[in-house]
Amino acid sequence: MKPPFRGFNAILYKEFLVVLRDPLTLFFMFFPPLIEMIAFGYALDNDVKHMSTVVLDEDRTVESRQLVEQFVNTQTFRVAGEAQSLSELSTFMRQGKALVGLQIPPGVTRELNAGRTAHLQVLIDGSSSTTALQALNTALGVTLRQSVLTLLAQTGRKTVPIEIRPQVLYNPAMRSPNFFVPGVIGIVLQIATTFATAMSLVRERERGTLEQLMVSPLSRWGLMLGKLTPYLIIGMLMAISLFAIMQWLFHVPIAGDFTGLMLATLLYVFCLLSLGLLISTRAQNQIQALQMTMVFILPSVFFSGFIFPRETMPWIFYSIGSVLPATYYIELERAIVLRGANLADFWVNIVVLASMGVGLFSLCALQFKQKIA
Repeated sequence: MKPPFRGFNAILYKEFLVVLRDPLTLFFMFFPPLIEMIAFGYALDNDVKHMSTVVLDEDRTVESRQLVEQFVNTQTFRVAGEAQSLSELSTFMRQGKALVGLQIPPGVTRELNAGRTAHLQVLIDGSSSTTALQALNTALGVTLRQSVLTLLAQTGRKTVPIEIRPQVLYNPAMRSPNFFVPGVIGIVLQIATTFATAMSLVRERERGTLEQLMVSPLSRWGLMLGKLTPYLIIGMLMAISLFAIMQWLFHVPIAGDFTGLMLATLLYVFCLLSLGLLISTRAQNQIQALQMTMVFILPSVFFSGFIFPRETMPWIFYSIGSVLPATYYIELERAIVLRGANLADFWVNIVVLASMGVGLFSLCALQFKQKIA
């Protein structure tokens, strides 16, 4: 009986030589992911600060200036200019010079001192829903706080009737990098590893060396595993580098079991490499391999929960996310890094990643034909 992984050592040795003698491949496997990690880590941030704000203060009192200072002290708003009329304020916002407009009509202080309701107007540029929501919530919070302080002063009470004391777990500072950076690692690993193995057999075919592999005493399983193993080692080294950047540059500590995180990463990278090999067995040239790889990368960005919560997605996109390896890895990674979870808490994710890896690798070996079409 012939061993199932016949020729594995020979292919492994050959593939290591090919990879080490091709500095361009190593460069594109390491350098772009590091740049993407740093760029995405800084760019993906929900903490909107210092939004340009134009003020139309028609009251011109000490109290109105103090109210403007309260908006600025939240660090969400930054006074970028003063308007002299409502039409000028609208022009500022229409031209994109301001995201927020604050109008304080005349007589606000007089209304407050008389115990009547004073009306302010906050104009918010809603073309960007993220910044608009941040501006709206902050503006409502500032005015609500000022209203409560005014009522306490008028009634003589020293405390509010009901006080809520929230406690934010796992990310007390509510830093966006703590949420986004672990997800960036999952996406960056997918881009680098899937592209690497997607080009491997296609490159052999284009160079004319695939015929030599066909006539060699190799098993399909040995050939696939030999092709995959060098990139698996490189992928793990890349993952360790990305986790180091996450801790030292973005100051995101790993709260859970690092060994469990590495095991999950190993299964994830194996799954991605197997997916790349499967693409490589079907593509006829590098352009086709590139196009087929993008079919899997873009859904992983949008439907895996990396940016948008999956619970809010329509059922068809939720279902697409359920068959993506990135969905299970990013969920598990964030749980270990942020919440200090262990593998026992997310054993389902481990089983799914392992099953996907074995299934994709088996499909690669079965799809590969020992002949030239």
